[in-house]
Order: sequence, then C-alpha cells, then structure tokens
Amino acid sequence: MLQVKPEFDLHKDVVCDIFRKEASVCRLTEYSGSVDTRILNIEKDGGILYSWKGATGTTRIGKYDSNTKQNKLLYTFDEQVCVSSCSLNKEETLLAVSLAQNTRREAHLRPISKCLTLLIEIYPINNTKVLKAVDCRVKVQFLHSETDRKSVLDSHLLLLTEDGYVDLYHVLLTRQEGYRVVMANPERLSKTVERIVEDFCWVQWDGHTQRLYYLTHKDKFLLRCVQFYPNRNCETMLSLPLDLPANPFRTVKFVNLGFDHYHTERPEKELVRIEVFTNRIGSMCVCCSQPLNDKQELIYTVVLVHKDCSKTFRVTLGSDEPPQKPPHLHPLFIPIGYYIVVYLQGYFLHCINTRQQEMICHSLFLSGYDVDLGLQSQSANITVLHAEEESSTALLDLTSGKIHTAELSSAFLLQILRSDTPSSSKADPQRLAALHCLLVYMGNDPNLELKIIEWLCDNVNAFESFDQIQEFILASLYRISYKKLLSVDKVLPYSSVFDKKVPSTLLEVPGVLCTTELHTESVFKEKARSLQGFWSELQWNTDRTKYLEAVPNPRYRTSHIQADWDKLRSERRQSSHMNHIEENTKKVLSMVDTWCLDKKLVPLFQEEDHQQRVLIGLTVDKLREHLNRHLPRLGKKKIDSLVVSYVAKLLELIRHMLESVWLKYKLGPRVLCLTQQGSPAEWSVFHFMFRILEATRGLCLPLPPGYHTLLAVFAVRCLPHHTFLQYLDHGFLQLTETFVTRLMTDLDNSDANEKLKFSVLKRLLEPMEQRIYHMWDHPVSSASISRDYVKTLLEKHNKNKGFAFTSRDKPGFRPEFLPLTYLAKILSDIEEQALNPFEEQENVDARFVEETALKQTLILLGFEEK
Repeated sequence: MLQVKPEFDLHKDVVCDIFRKEASVCRLTEYSGSVDTRILNIEKDGGILYSWKGATGTTRIGKYDSNTKQNKLLYTFDEQVCVSSCSLNKEETLLAVSLAQNTRREAHLRPISKCLTLLIEIYPINNTKVLKAVDCRVKVQFLHSETDRKSVLDSHLLLLTEDGYVDLYHVLLTRQEGYRVVMANPERLSKTVERIVEDFCWVQWDGHTQRLYYLTHKDKFLLRCVQFYPNRNCETMLSLPLDLPANPFRTVKFVNLGFDHYHTERPEKELVRIEVFTNRIGSMCVCCSQPLNDKQELIYTVVLVHKDCSKTFRVTLGSDEPPQKPPHLHPLFIPIGYYIVVYLQGYFLHCINTRQQEMICHSLFLSGYDVDLGLQSQSANITVLHAEEESSTALLDLTSGKIHTAELSSAFLLQILRSDTPSSSKADPQRLAALHCLLVYMGNDPNLELKIIEWLCDNVNAFESFDQIQEFILASLYRISYKKLLSVDKVLPYSSVFDKKVPSTLLEVPGVLCTTELHTESVFKEKARSLQGFWSELQWNTDRTKYLEAVPNPRYRTSHIQADWDKLRSERRQSSHMNHIEENTKKVLSMVDTWCLDKKLVPLFQEEDHQQRVLIGLTVDKLREHLNRHLPRLGKKKIDSLVVSYVAKLLELIRHMLESVWLKYKLGPRVLCLTQQGSPAEWSVFHFMFRILEATRGLCLPLPPGYHTLLAVFAVRCLPHHTFLQYLDHGFLQLTETFVTRLMTDLDNSDANEKLKFSVLKRLLEPMEQRIYHMWDHPVSSASISRDYVKTLLEKHNKNKGFAFTSRDKPGFRPEFLPLTYLAKILSDIEEQALNPFEEQENVDARFVEETALKQTLILLGFEEK
C-alpha cells in the first residue's frame, strides 16, 4: 500500500563513523567494542541527535546532518549517563539534556533526584547550568524560530515535566572573543522562566510548525494548542472538547518529544492514544484510538476540525484473522497528504479521505492477510515523523534505527482498479476510493493519468454502483480546480454519486460501522481578525463548513442546468441573455486554443456546434453564480477565472481522453473516411466515445465542438445502416451539418448509400435540409432546388402583383411532383383568380354551347371528322 524509500540508517550513516572515531581515540586500526548507539531526538531541520557509549567509559552526544550527510560530535560526558531527553538550539551553541538518575545498583542509596536537567554551552564547550533536579521525567525542547537575523543572541527552551506543567526559558547569549557564545548572566536564568501550561495529562510537540498541543481535564477533556512565534511571543489559539473515557492516561503522555530509552510504556497499558496532524492549507485532524475490546472490535475516532465533525469507526475483526495477536493493540496513524492511514498490522488498513469525508466509499478500506505497509518491522516499533509541508511522511523504526519516507503506492492502487473481482458490494467501494485517490491526490502525474485512461478503455461498461467515466471527469476537474483552496471542497462537483440515489453498496463497508457527529465545538482565540496563515485558513474553513451545512444543496450539481439548457436550445431569436452566454463560450474556447492544441491529433474544436456552444456558456454562467453565492470571499475576478478554467479544462480533458485512445489503437487519418468499413480498433474507440457521450449527457456537461461529428463518422463506419438510423431516432447520435455534408459528398449513389441519404434527409430540420440539398448531385435534390427556386420567384411575383399565394392550402397539392407539374398547378391557381369573361353576360345561347361541346367530343373520339 505504501511506497517506502530508505532515508536514514543508524548503522550505515552513524555507527560506522563512530567506530572510526573510537578506533582513532584508542589508537587502534579497527574498533570492535560495543557503542550502544541510540537516537535521542530529531530537530526541525532534520538533524538527528544520538548518543553512544565511548571506549573510555564516556557517553557522547552527536548530530547527523541530513543535508550534508555528515556527523558531528556535540558533547562528551566523562562517565556513562542515561540520556532520556536531548535538544540542540538552531545555532548549535546550546545543548539541553535530561539525565535519568539512579540507574546503577550501587547508587540506589544516594539521596539524589531521579532526573537532572542541564543546559550546556558547546560553542565552545564551557559552562553547564542545572535547570531542574526533580523526581519526575523531564523533556527538553528548543524552539526553532524562522528569523532573518544573521546573528541570534537568544534561545528559548521548553521544559515539560511529568508533573503536568510546561516552562519556557528565555536564554540570553553573548559573544566573547569574537567566536565564543556563552550565556549572559546564567545565575539569573531561573528568573526568565515563563509558565506556559499547567496541569496537562497529554502533550504533543510539532517542531515543524512550532506548536504545542496539550490536554487538560476538569469538567471535560479540552485539547488546546499554543502557537510560538519568532518574536518570542506565544498564545493559545484553539480549544477543542474531546469525548474520552475516564482516566485515559496512567501517566503523563509525551508525543514527539524525543525518545526515552529508559522509560518505555507497554502498548497494552495505553487506554487511549491521541495524535494531532495538520496541513498547511488549513486542515486539522485529531486521531484517537482505544485498544481492542472483548468483542474483538477496534474503535478509533478522527476529529476533522476543518470540517466541523468527527468520525468514529468500529471495525470488527473476523474469526478468519490471525489469532496470535496480543489482546490490546492500537492502530498506527500515518498522515499522507490529506489522507490519514489507519493501520493495524495483520488486520486492516483504512485510508481515510479527510477532504471528502461525507461518504465512506471515498475512503479505502482493506482487510485480510494481504494488508501490508511494505515495512519490515512491527508497527508497534514505528514512530511517525510528520511535517505538514511535506507530501510524504517519515517513519522511524527505533529498533533498527532506520527512517523511511512513505508515500501512497500508485502501483498498488492501480492493481485494485485492474483486479478481476466482479462488481460487488466490497469491490466497488474499493475501486471508487482507489480511483479518487489516484485522480485527485496523485493525478498530477501524466503517465499515471494515461494508465487510468487505458484502464477506462479496457473497462468501458459502467460498474454496478458508479460510472467510472463520470468519476474520472469530475475528480480530474476537481483536482485541477481546487489547487490550494480547501473551501471549495463542499462546493465544486467531486463525484457523480452525489447526483443520483446512492446505491447501498457505497453507503457501507462490510465489517465497518461509521458514525458521524457534527459540530465539534472548536473555539478559536477571541481576536479572530488577527489570525494569520494556517490559523486564518483553519477558522475560515471551519466557519464556511458550518455555513454550508446549514444551506440547502451547497455542492454544485451539473445536472440542475438541464431545464435551462432545453429552454435555450429552443430559442431562435438572439437575445441579450444569449449574447451573454456566447461571450462566456468565447472566453472558454479562447483559453482552450492556448492549451496543447499544437498536436491536433483528433479533429475537435474545428467547427461550429450551436448546441454545445450554448451548453458551454450556460455551464460557465451557472457555476459562476453558484460560487459567487457560497464563496464571496474569493472575489468575482478569481471566481470568474476559476470557472472559465474549469469548463475549458473539461473540454481539454475529453480531447485528451480521445487522443490517448487514438494513440492506444494507432488510428490514422483514414478513420475519417466514410467509404470504408470500421476495424475492430475503431469499434473500440466508437464504444469508448459513446460511453463518454453517455456519461457527459447524464451529468449535463458540454462536449468539445466537433465531438458529435466525429462520433457520427465512427457510427457510419462501425454500425449497420439500420442500426445507425435507430441510434439517430433514439437521440443517441446527433446530426451535424459537417457530418451530413460529408455524407452527401463522400458516399456514392449506390442503392444502399442512396437509401441512407434519403433516410438522413428526412430526419433533418428544414433550415439545414435546404442547405444540404445543394451538396448532393441527384435528381431528387435537383427537383427540390427547382421547386424552391420557382416558389421563391412566384412569392416575389405575388408580392408585386398583390394577390395571395394559396396553393399549399389546397388538399390536392403534392409537393413531391416534378417542377413542371408544380409550375402548371401554380399557373392554374393564378388562372382561377382571373375574371371569367362569361360570368356577367346574361344573353348566352346555352343550346349552341351544348351542341358545340358534343361535336368536339365526337371528333376527339374519332367518330366524326372536322
């Protein structure tokens, strides 16, 4: 599941160098004694502090620089001591050390304290100042503030005691003889102490952000955070109530405050394990776990402060799990990006999505024998070294002294997608979670995106619970658009499962029960306006989440614009609203023109498509309106840029999908020829394109202009003619003027093609039909052209002469007659409108008229001659 890479090896990087140094001290060619090297602390700059036993009965403290890969001796004790805590200031002039006393049997009667805390000048080695001598454990930690000052003459040291209080020492320094850095007035050091925290039962230090988290309990458990600033100031920024069992800690618990090899707490004695993880874009997760209970059920809670909710998971460990396990276990919490990986070795792995936490199907859950992090050691020996600035996480194995950087493995996630397991209640949630992790979290890798598109081609048919092509489109657009804006998580489309009735298979995971509790009641400091950086983003995200939970439908649903699109498609007149829509479309297409169109492998964006242009502009309009309503803080200019980029990337994404399958099947220009039958490769591309059409139509998303033309070309090549016409009648295919023009000109007038052309012409709207007839060299098209020409001339004549044209109103008129018949009928209509010369004459000889008519009839029949 994790891709691990070795970063540090205590034996290779430190112990081998120590052997050389000890051999030099003892004047030996090779030193073979025991050095008992132990890691003590890891500072903010990545420096690793360690101790070892010297050959002459001494204890030495050194530092490994992770940047230069060099070791440096910091200080040597003349006797063997037990270093339980150690910290080095940023300038490497002061060393703070806590020594565990009474470790030797012969010293058990000495009236000395259990812990001695020292502050030592090491540049050069000079004075040693005793800070504490108490009967409880003491942790030391220097603050590492970012500062622009070249020469810093003060240091600030935290002392955290097992008695439940934290002191801050402000150590003033002075420079002597140009290079010696010593404490100024060390005798007054105790007067500079500032009490920061009192009465805590759990504490965690975050060196990368210079934050101290601690837990207090009076009426309820409260998690607080103290932020330290470069100007020596500090303040409590957050207070968060936690629901914990009574007496969760037997002793005070220290987290990320070095490694005490002389006081180890067995895992089964930990009733509660708590860790806090943050991300610089404004997210905070508090992870709590309880050991296995009698029901073989593990309970762990993730409080998502930035989402104003908490998730409690109850995982039942089945009877088929490995039986040889200790009765009390805690999972390992590993933050990787915005995922929290919960790992119980040999049982399960739960990759929790902390940005899209509404549905459990967007978090990956794996169980069984195959669950493995990819590490060689036991998870109980692993310590997580988290830095919120890094996308990867460092894992320290104290037993072996190795540090690995860990990232989510794209190969493992692709394996989940490609598994042959049929669509089911277990496989579908895993595939959906893996797909979103690959697309949203890792999707910046072009090679990975190509592999996912290839998987889509090989698995075209939609799964039982979700449409993978819809998920690919929405998740990819989400990744492109949100960038570093955590506030858009609940506003932008993320998954197609929100747009439909969610299948039950996506609402639950077998063996996992998830309960959600809204409103974490987090309280930020009173002066909210003065919040900056991370705290400003965290408060904004929390407040925005509370607002979005209260309003209906905060997430933009693409399908909601269907009615507006149907209305705009039926409009024939140009209106101001249509002009506005067209301007939106021009913005999008102008942006697409500047992106990756130099290849032009697939003939898109090369024609006008009125319907798609309307949908493009309408999508921009509605999405902009939605973001302006819910995220006014972003500003109209930024929202407009985000929306135009969103729709442009949608069109570009579909073009990229087509180009990928074009290259996969090695298609060339010949596939655009209508006179040849399609190959199996072209049928695969047609099927894939048809699924894209189906997916975008279901979401009411626009397609690139030219897409319908290309799809119709593939349809003619791949489908029988009668099937092609059925696709037209059912609305699966759309006739574009470009396609019909090519159909009329490229195909000959064989019986089958002529029949196809007639069938297509019958399905055209009248305006397009008139334009298409000019493209087809055929008697029927000539008749139509002649008919329209005569009609136009007579209409002009009617307007000039002032009489109405009424021929089409008569039931005997047949527009399919030849032009000559048509002209004769029109002339007959005109003749009928002329005056009858006999109409107004009363003296007409009726007998004469009858005899004359009879005679003409007999002549015509041949009975008489003229």
